[in-house]
Amino acid sequence: MSKTDTGTGRDRDELGAAGSRLSTAPQEEAVSLPGLGVIGWTRWFWRQLTSMRVALLLLLLLSLGAIPGSLIPQTGADATKVEDFRAAHRTLAPVYDKLGLFHVYSSVWFSAIYILLFVSLIGCIIPRTWQFVGQLRGRPPGAPRRLDRLPAYTTWTTTADPEQVRAAALGLLKKRRFRAHTAGDAVAAEKGYLRELGNLVFHIALIVLLIAFASGQLFKSDGTKLMVEGDGFSNALPMYDDFKSGSLFEPDDLVPFSFDLEDFKGTYELTGPNRGTPRTFQAKIRYSKGAYGRQTTTTVKVNEPLEIDGSKVYLVSHGYAPVITVRDGTGKVVYRDAVPLLPLDGNVTSQGVVKVMDGYRDAKGKKEQLGIKAFFLPTYGGAGMEIASAFPALLNPVLNLEPYHGDLGVDSGLPQSVYQLDKTHMKDFKDAKGAQLRVNLKPGESMKLPNGAGTVTFEKDVKEWAGFEIVQEPGGGWALGGALAAILGLAGSLFIQRRRVWVRAVRGDDGVTVVEMAGLGRSESAKVPEELGELAGHLYERAPGAPEPDDAHPAPPPDRHVVPAEGAEK
Repeated sequence: MSKTDTGTGRDRDELGAAGSRLSTAPQEEAVSLPGLGVIGWTRWFWRQLTSMRVALLLLLLLSLGAIPGSLIPQTGADATKVEDFRAAHRTLAPVYDKLGLFHVYSSVWFSAIYILLFVSLIGCIIPRTWQFVGQLRGRPPGAPRRLDRLPAYTTWTTTADPEQVRAAALGLLKKRRFRAHTAGDAVAAEKGYLRELGNLVFHIALIVLLIAFASGQLFKSDGTKLMVEGDGFSNALPMYDDFKSGSLFEPDDLVPFSFDLEDFKGTYELTGPNRGTPRTFQAKIRYSKGAYGRQTTTTVKVNEPLEIDGSKVYLVSHGYAPVITVRDGTGKVVYRDAVPLLPLDGNVTSQGVVKVMDGYRDAKGKKEQLGIKAFFLPTYGGAGMEIASAFPALLNPVLNLEPYHGDLGVDSGLPQSVYQLDKTHMKDFKDAKGAQLRVNLKPGESMKLPNGAGTVTFEKDVKEWAGFEIVQEPGGGWALGGALAAILGLAGSLFIQRRRVWVRAVRGDDGVTVVEMAGLGRSESAKVPEELGELAGHLYERAPGAPEPDDAHPAPPPDRHVVPAEGAEK
């Protein structure tokens, strides 16, 4: 038969240690202000800081504090966008500056939340860990005096000796991976310790994530480099086109390596609805570790970076670099180089500037500088399609040139972009009609500058360039490990149930052994009655019920499904 009952406060007191909490979570006690004194206030503040309520609040504040870092331009990510924001929002920008919203992750208020959360988690985990270790070293508590007060309960009588019943129960529970032992006239067993272990792993993983995130932000480096086929790169600060790093980063932290871009290959869909869609982007490079490392050839693809001692080289962009030759009025070559042009659309319509800074003289021998605006179409679509390429591959390349002469302004000491032309002190070249000289060239063709000022030739060799991003973030592996551990720990704390089972076998006044079984779960899980019923069924097979006094047949076995008493917590 089955029997259940609800427990009053007096009944719960009767359970004693057996009904103690099955978790190491700190109890939420009523807050009482301490007496005056530094020690008292310090203890009160520490208890509040290490409480679960404050930890969750700090985690929420940290999540909310990260939102401005995603919505507002950050100086560490893109200083240009920050300056553009300041220019566009004259009133709002000073407020953001005072609040530190342009550098959220290094601001005082974000760091304060971060550190407090870190301390709160440590202060919460350490006592729980010691308590959990104590539980593992100890034994499940003995059976309470009134097993029938527990949420799941069943009983029957048997002719087997109490010692035989307890021995059978002990073997059955250990076979089901319970930690069990005999305590007096009962067997005490407990299972589900991995629940609390998962809880601790989850909180420890959060600390690992915080440390990994902090180290990644403080010691990281992130730089970009545009390389034309045949160019080389060594991992040093002067070699980068753009570079940003954490506040504790040192140039000596850069991993020593170098590589050369031997060839870039990009293919595209030629027909169908996906015409022009990239099929493959890959760069063939030769790299070496250290100053005298052996050179190795490899291929870097999109989302398949080259990893060298913790530093990753990503392929992030691509474009064309037509080879341009400039001759002065005497026919002397004053400039010859592959000029990288920046793409403007998906068909790699590109633009850039050729700057001839030294060595050029006009027809009269006067020293000048040349600035030539270049507009490149990999696939020229003919009349009416001069402003955009029809396809991203080099099917019918055309280079449009617009030359100027004068002073480029590079000697003023002011920085300027290599892809833009400052025409403040430049004069345009005029064609025969008096308009700005502008010429379309195919590979191998040349443009003559007016009045014998020289020529500009679009060579047949059109090279390609690749943009690389070199990232060094020391906390990446720890962050991934912490995230996986947090997921596993959280899953364990949610799906593993901590429960206790007791089996008492005593000889009654009539000489027949009375068997009682009861179970208690941490969260009153519905699986506790079901599991207790299954255990009772197996134990009944080893200790069958005694026959009733007026019946030759033994008593029926206990229910396999033990239902909690009406009104019991669920």
